[in-house]
Amino acid sequence: MKVVFNSFGGRYNDNPRAVYEALVARGAEMDAVWLARPELRGDFPAGVSTVETWGPDARAAVESADVIVSNDGISREWDKDPATTYLQTWHGTPLKRLHRDAVWAPEGRLELVMRDVARWDVLLSPNAASTPHLRSAFGFTGPVHETGYPRNDVLNAPDRDARRARVRAELGIADGVTAVLYAPTWRDDLVLSDDGPKHTFPVDLGDLARGLGADSVLLVRLHAMVSDRLVVQGPAPLVDVSRYPDISELYLAADVLVTDYSSTMFDFAVTGKPIVHFTYDLEHYRDDLRGFYFDLAEIAPGPLLTTSEQVLAAIAGLRERPWEPTERYERFQDTFCSLEDGAATERVLQLLFPPDGRPAARGALPANDEPRR
Repeated sequence: MKVVFNSFGGRYNDNPRAVYEALVARGAEMDAVWLARPELRGDFPAGVSTVETWGPDARAAVESADVIVSNDGISREWDKDPATTYLQTWHGTPLKRLHRDAVWAPEGRLELVMRDVARWDVLLSPNAASTPHLRSAFGFTGPVHETGYPRNDVLNAPDRDARRARVRAELGIADGVTAVLYAPTWRDDLVLSDDGPKHTFPVDLGDLARGLGADSVLLVRLHAMVSDRLVVQGPAPLVDVSRYPDISELYLAADVLVTDYSSTMFDFAVTGKPIVHFTYDLEHYRDDLRGFYFDLAEIAPGPLLTTSEQVLAAIAGLRERPWEPTERYERFQDTFCSLEDGAATERVLQLLFPPDGRPAARGALPANDEPRR
């Protein structure tokens, strides 16, 4: 069985990584190959077979695969074999409107996306609330399976405390230091513009880090769309973790998440740790740029704040008393995290890689997203 894995156009992380490592642990007989960006091949473990994204070997790999596991579109030119099963895991619970549903998109982008969607055989959904929006965004009429996200299994794994300690040690975070993970999403009008900056920060990150205090560290994680386009700079206590291979481990290492409209909020909530929203451009992002599937003011698990002073005050307030999830936070978890129970990867393996080692036939993959009773 030949299986090709792709994550964010050539990285070793996310849902495909979780599926791959579970198959390896199972001892599955497979010829596995990863699409890899040349400059990121050092992030792949020794012994993992890779081909360069997007060279001729990559096209040959996807065109000869029995199964393709990807968390993003493979939008380059290639012809899919009718016998190939293409599993699209996607990479987040959508707050912001996607593709066909987005308020704005540059000319030609939607056509590239839809060309790849036509190749998909199966789509994963992290929760029932997301399923209709994923169908709408992609115009996908095939099977959608609500499994939860394999990448989040580590957040409930028996070794999560040991992972937390290891990652914090790797990042030089001492015991007793509060790790604040700042993970903003990207802005379409910047990234997809013909000129100008590809990303801007609303505040000086060094000032924000210093404002947290000596017993804290600011971990800055840029979105994959912009992480290779600029360098995060600033004095300690600031650490650029944009190149850290897998954000799930950063969720374990962190004590607080600061984000805006990113899907990181849905994953981080699995940990039960506090979330603060830095929504300085809320109206522009919601009304002009993307649009939302959910009313953020209604569902947000944490406060919506517009200035760095408010963010610093909210984080300081968390030190004054032990954190306990609010009723609002718990409703958020009930809606979006109910399938994040540590068994999502196994559900995907049962779906696509049954114990006999052969991928399930395409016609044997009915959707499980019919209305719940």
